[in-house]
Amino acid sequence: MNLIKPFSTLALAALLAACNQTSSTNSETTAIEGKKLTVGATMLAMEHEFVVNVHDEMVKQAEKDGIELLTVDAERSALKQVEQVESFIGQNVDAIILNPAEVEACSPAVSKALAAGIPIINVNSETSAKPTAFVGSDDVEAGRIAMQHIADKLGGKGNVLMMEGYMGQAGQIKRAQGAQEVLKKYPGLKLMAQQTAGWDRAKAMELMENWIQSYGNQINAVFAHNDEMALGAVKALTDAGLKDKIMVVGIDAIADALQSMKKGTLDATVFQNAQQQGAQAVATAIKAAKKQPFEKEVLIPFELVTKENLNKYLK
Repeated sequence: MNLIKPFSTLALAALLAACNQTSSTNSETTAIEGKKLTVGATMLAMEHEFVVNVHDEMVKQAEKDGIELLTVDAERSALKQVEQVESFIGQNVDAIILNPAEVEACSPAVSKALAAGIPIINVNSETSAKPTAFVGSDDVEAGRIAMQHIADKLGGKGNVLMMEGYMGQAGQIKRAQGAQEVLKKYPGLKLMAQQTAGWDRAKAMELMENWIQSYGNQINAVFAHNDEMALGAVKALTDAGLKDKIMVVGIDAIADALQSMKKGTLDATVFQNAQQQGAQAVATAIKAAKKQPFEKEVLIPFELVTKENLNKYLK
């Protein structure tokens, strides 16, 4: 009996140690102090295909890493986003992912999260207030790539129209900046007009119809800050019988845009990697919540898509 008792005690101790080790390992991967990690995400507008694509990848990454992802739709409202971040703070989430509606108006959301000691990751778009980390792409680069393609195709001469995104959002500001940098190099390229269509296909179609009335056959190319607007412009130009004469270039390489290129209606787009942005935003949020090393800025390159390399991007 005396021999059996010490053996049983040792076995029990070993078993408990093994259980504790397993629990500790699982805790390190998905939780802090035994609590499952919770990440709050506020998205610009879930009516936009690119935003949905980013979010879909965020969901996949969250499921893969075993965390809870709480998503809300800001519906284009900076005020709503600030309120949503305040709600996440009240829920004591472990990290927040912000897909900002505006550079300035969404900055208080960043400041509030940081003041509460909660890491906040900006995905796809920026704020003037510096977040814990930024995951996205350089929108100036996208504007440069798109306008340079137009300049090359037009031989540096012609009349261009530019459709802009939400005024005050980083994508609108920086894509316009990149385009203007290229235009300065080509005195023969004239920017006849630039106006917002709010990233929206229907609004872009209406704007293009108005521009057709104003400029007609003077137009050589249209640069739209995203594919939704580019496709709206394509529809208006097609209806007016002018599409064969006017080049249209967008940004994002969404599925509809790639199909339009395959049909020969949209001339080019600039691929923005929604999958990498979404996945890396979640991965960075988890690392920040666990106080593990992470990159403060993750920049994913844009890529020009033309008919020559279209098959690479078609699914």
